[in-house]
Amino acid sequence: MRIPSVHELKEHLAKLYPHMPFSYFTIPARKVAQILREAKQKGEFEVFTDTNIENLLKKAFEDYTKPSLRRVINGTGVIVHTNLGRAPLAKEVISQLTEIALRYSNLEFDLLTGKRGSRYSHVEELLVELTGSEGALVVNNNAGAVLIALNTLARGREVVVSRGELVEIGGSFRIPEVMSWAGCILKEVGTTNKTHLSDYEKTINENTALLLKVHKSNYAIVGFTEEVSIEELVALGKRKGIPVMEDLGSGSLIDFSKYGLAKEPTVQESLQAGVDVVTFSGDKLLGGPQAGIILGKKEFLEKIKKNPLNRALRIDKLTLAALEATLMLYRDESLAVQAIPVLRMMLTPPSKVKKRAQKLLKLLRNISSKLKVTLIKTTAKTGGGSLPLLDIPSYGVAIKIEGIPSQKLIEKLRQGDPAIIGIIMEDFLVLDVRCLFDEDLLEIKKAFLNLKNELNLST
Repeated sequence: MRIPSVHELKEHLAKLYPHMPFSYFTIPARKVAQILREAKQKGEFEVFTDTNIENLLKKAFEDYTKPSLRRVINGTGVIVHTNLGRAPLAKEVISQLTEIALRYSNLEFDLLTGKRGSRYSHVEELLVELTGSEGALVVNNNAGAVLIALNTLARGREVVVSRGELVEIGGSFRIPEVMSWAGCILKEVGTTNKTHLSDYEKTINENTALLLKVHKSNYAIVGFTEEVSIEELVALGKRKGIPVMEDLGSGSLIDFSKYGLAKEPTVQESLQAGVDVVTFSGDKLLGGPQAGIILGKKEFLEKIKKNPLNRALRIDKLTLAALEATLMLYRDESLAVQAIPVLRMMLTPPSKVKKRAQKLLKLLRNISSKLKVTLIKTTAKTGGGSLPLLDIPSYGVAIKIEGIPSQKLIEKLRQGDPAIIGIIMEDFLVLDVRCLFDEDLLEIKKAFLNLKNELNLST
């Protein structure tokens, strides 16, 4: 039996997928031809049948045409999961996103005057309305927001920040390094666990451009600690004539303590305290698209807007559409906490989460006698560098297949379509249901039915 040529393999794919362009078959055909050549070199080619080769072709073509970025089911219990795309968008946001993506838009066109407009106008008024800020600017992420603000307000001069706030977040984003790239001179004050107002005051000199406070959103220092409040720092800045900037990181427009969760400083509170510039993310606690939002006093915002970096960091029409639609939901807080997935997942009562877990348990229970499923209590996390000490009571389903190691099971689910991401606890695969959407439950059942056939599990 000879190895089919690449052209022959392409022709076979053309018969299998008659509506696809012939050019789509070259790479899958080459991949299969290489597999067959390697098999022949090892003396294993004779075991291949026509059916085997056709199955190889189908898989190679499906892998080639499948998008790399695709949907996954989040069974980890981490709500703002950085590796899984952070905040899922609300359905209301998706409809607006589709409308703008499919057609032309007034991105930089003023419909009243017929002249060129500003892309930022589509969200600036909303942000001002919701937060009480004097002005607003949105860039592509919060790292960019911090970078451009520091570069504009303090390039070549000193920025004073507490040693305990020199944070690092995911992707090795470090405040000292951002300061360096922004052209600022870092002046650390205090110690890791204690910083006093006098530490700032003694460090201020004629070259001090900015007082910076960084919210420790992804870790906490407990025990023998002390830090300067934002109100105290603002008062010092006013006395010395030095602007104050606060990087809130995650950024929240609602007070979670009203819903029984830990207190997280809100954007509005920071602005009310008199902070001159506030920066935060769009795709964490806000529940919108990736973006870096800059709010504060108009005199500083206007300077930041004129920085040439703004062109490099600017957001596109899809981000603007998604952010505008998300912000519009915040005009009614009760609507926001129901419509925005991140808020809904955080605030869903444990009793309701338990019912979802029981539903999933029922769907999986009778698939196979070798499939063991148990309802368990779990602890969900906010994730995304937000509220690190907050444990959210949750529920999950612990799953074990007789004779199948949990590590192999988690790999099988991860490689499915859609991929299902869970965690391993005490040699069980656990799917925390707090982050699951209703439609995910049937997808999970379907995945286990496929595994039953693939692994030849008995009923």
